[in-house]
Amino acid sequence: MSKALETAQKPTDQVAVLMVINARQQEEISHLKRQLEWFRRHLFGQKSERRNPDLYSLQLAFSDLGGEGNTPPPAPDTQTVAAHSRNKPAKPTPPAEDGLFFDESKLPVETITLPCKEAEGLDPAQYEIVSEKVSHRLAQRPASYVILKYVRPVIKLKETQTLVCAPAPQGVLDNSRADVSFLAGMVVDKFLYHQPLYRQHQRLGSNGVTVSRPWLTQLTHAALELLRPIHQAQLESIRTSRVITMDETPVKAGRTDQGQMKTGYFWPVYGEQDEICFLFYPDRQHKRVAQALQSEHAPADAVLLTDGYGAYAKYATQLGLTHAQCWVHSRRKFHNARGVEPERAEIALNLIGQIYRVEEDIRAAQLTGKEKQSHRLKHSKPAVESFFAWIEEQFRKQDFLPSSPLTEAMGYAREREAGLRVFLNDPEVPPDTNHLERALRVIPMGKKNWNFCWTEVGAELTGVAQSLITTCRLHDINPYDYLVDVLQRVGQHPARDIGQLTPRCWKAHFADNPLRSDLYRFTQHSHS
Repeated sequence: MSKALETAQKPTDQVAVLMVINARQQEEISHLKRQLEWFRRHLFGQKSERRNPDLYSLQLAFSDLGGEGNTPPPAPDTQTVAAHSRNKPAKPTPPAEDGLFFDESKLPVETITLPCKEAEGLDPAQYEIVSEKVSHRLAQRPASYVILKYVRPVIKLKETQTLVCAPAPQGVLDNSRADVSFLAGMVVDKFLYHQPLYRQHQRLGSNGVTVSRPWLTQLTHAALELLRPIHQAQLESIRTSRVITMDETPVKAGRTDQGQMKTGYFWPVYGEQDEICFLFYPDRQHKRVAQALQSEHAPADAVLLTDGYGAYAKYATQLGLTHAQCWVHSRRKFHNARGVEPERAEIALNLIGQIYRVEEDIRAAQLTGKEKQSHRLKHSKPAVESFFAWIEEQFRKQDFLPSSPLTEAMGYAREREAGLRVFLNDPEVPPDTNHLERALRVIPMGKKNWNFCWTEVGAELTGVAQSLITTCRLHDINPYDYLVDVLQRVGQHPARDIGQLTPRCWKAHFADNPLRSDLYRFTQHSHS
């Protein structure tokens, strides 16, 4: 700074130099404030983006810790119990025996009759049973594995002196010791409940079953290969949707060197009939969007709903598709700017909140089609107009640094204004990609369990499993029942009708009378 002042010859030059220095210092201060706010939010704040202004105002900055005159936050609402106080539960605990807490059609019920001591030794004629009292307890067996022992008598026909025997039972996998129920249960445990195969192997060993871990891997691979045609049929159905939602999420798959994993990407594609496919590609290149969607399937009025990644905008422009963008991704940036620019960030969040209150009203009133569009134009459009008008007003003021997180948030939204407005005129387009975000949670939830166990082929098959299991859950289908049926059916089903085996179509065609394992013959209750 001293050298700059020495070389300045005129007062105006000194002022200019000081202004430059001040701007740099302000930018550095803003950057440090952003870092401080990030640490404060992650150490003391809520991780959710749910707005709670009262909670946010109670967070302490580092400079506030230990200072004199600081007013402590109010104590939480408490209730006095024996010998101590504790916070009131967020939700009241339901009565213990206020109705059944389980589905009798899905869980076996073992009935235990407890004798009355007063009636012991009495003749039945000496007492009368007038009613019963029933209570339930949740219990658990060490394991639910079952061995199916097939006994096939060898018979000698006296007339012909020949030996005859029933043929060995047919399995889904030739000459395999695994019943279809075990295959389905193993896939569900691994991909729905995130139990790695090594844990399943430990559980098998603990319950007296001696098999090798590679055998479980081979079974999983073989079972999922049988499901590939169904996954492909579901993808074809999604590609013909008018409204498609797409995203990408990273995952480790394949090795680059000893102990090092490559970063690949799942590209989930969500169709308008609540079907989803997880497509694996080894990178995040723009061409993957075209490979996933294949333009020849797109309807003329197709809409692609995504986040702000440029690959989607480029693809939509090339094909002339309508590109809708996600309001939640824009909102997230304003949420992250609250620590540095709290007042103006709150204004933006309030305006976006108005849009979502209208969506809540639409869901409550169950509006569809033209009524839904009309309601959005009447109530959501003014909020959208006010939001973008407010952004333009802030840019005209020019009273914030280019590096400010609020500047970044406003620039992000203004650049995507056209895509953010699409939902106003199209009732079939949601304002965000939340439905896809919820469905793809299975990938980040499970990938830590799969780390260091993957190949790229394994990643592709994981996509097959997660596509069908997640779609089952979207359509309220039991994934176990579905897999037991289609693993037996897929080898015999006509290839031209393979689309009937996708979860959405399977529910209409086969769910009422699904194929079962032989295990089902010996148990009164189906698998839960």
